[in-house]
Amino acid sequence: MTPVQLRDLMPALANKTYFNYGGQGPLPTPSLQAITASWERIQELGPFTADIWPWLELETRGLRGSLAALCGVPPERLALTENVTSGCVLPLWGLPWQAGDELLISDCEHPGVVAACRELARREKLTISTLQVKALRGDLTSSNASVLEALENSLTPTTRLVVLSHLLWNTGQLMPIAAVAQRLGEHPRRPWLLVDAAQSVGSLPLAERGAEAFGAGAASVADIYAFTGHKWCCGPEGLGGVALSERLLHESQPTMGGWRSLANENIAGGSDASSAWHHDARRFEVATSCAPLLAGLKRSLQLLEAVAPAPQRLELIQARSHQLWQGLGQLPGVNPLLDVPPPAGLVSFVVDGANPGELVHQLGQRAIWLRTLDDPHCLRACTHITTTEEEVELLLDALA
Repeated sequence: MTPVQLRDLMPALANKTYFNYGGQGPLPTPSLQAITASWERIQELGPFTADIWPWLELETRGLRGSLAALCGVPPERLALTENVTSGCVLPLWGLPWQAGDELLISDCEHPGVVAACRELARREKLTISTLQVKALRGDLTSSNASVLEALENSLTPTTRLVVLSHLLWNTGQLMPIAAVAQRLGEHPRRPWLLVDAAQSVGSLPLAERGAEAFGAGAASVADIYAFTGHKWCCGPEGLGGVALSERLLHESQPTMGGWRSLANENIAGGSDASSAWHHDARRFEVATSCAPLLAGLKRSLQLLEAVAPAPQRLELIQARSHQLWQGLGQLPGVNPLLDVPPPAGLVSFVVDGANPGELVHQLGQRAIWLRTLDDPHCLRACTHITTTEEEVELLLDALA
């Protein structure tokens, strides 16, 4: 399958120029059909019969295996979630905190994750400090060195958690997750590492050897690596996953548990409450979810893989993001945030004298869709494997 053929399977791309893959990817028609077929199969089997459970287990196990392979972790370390937030928060709240523990949060984290950490800090009497990475706009070698230097200057004897996205959602810069994890392993308290992977899963090669510079291995070294299927994986909203370290599985307990969290859904455990939970990542799966979404996301992953393996897909993404970055730099009064071509598909930029919200509205009237960001205040366009050369030129011409 070619990118053009995949594009033709996405109705959302037929009548617009779309640059919001980092917000939500378009759902291919075969994925929608797989969801519908799954609904129908559930009703054929009976939604609560002896026949439905083996079928549902196969569906769940199949997708868990696919997502684990995508992340490069064993399936027992992968929990299915509804979104990035639940993947971050559910394990985070179950860790053994002590009053005075410090949370080190980068200045480029999504407000949803930051808000959850602030509430955790309020309840557990923790402190919060900031890891400065927003100003890093250069090549990966210098940027990675600066991240580690900032980390070194920010770590304290009380640091217990570091929160750092893999691919920064606002600037588009790539973070050296493996190197950060290695440094945290040398800290006396071995702080946990929480990684928001909303922009990396589906865009970066996470499991392939030889792709370490672009994040391969990151999911396997983080303690919490949370992602969604509805962005770069082009799956349905309402389904994602989180890769959890062996250490976290040993140290964290569910704070929101349900029948799916239990090793035996009919037994809540005896006097030792911890004995009731699954001993693997399934302890952080809660209760009833929308089962047909499993088939939709699995089909989307298959379609992406049919175009090319992950490293080659990143090259396709970069071809268009680099084209856009270079074109923006040639327009008077337009300044890309990054000083070098983007490492993936996020291209953020500012337009001198323009109100970003008004500019997005004007472009939307011409069926060209991107978005604004508040911190830093800028515009963001995303390129995927289905983005064409002509679309990039159309955006550049509209901005000009």
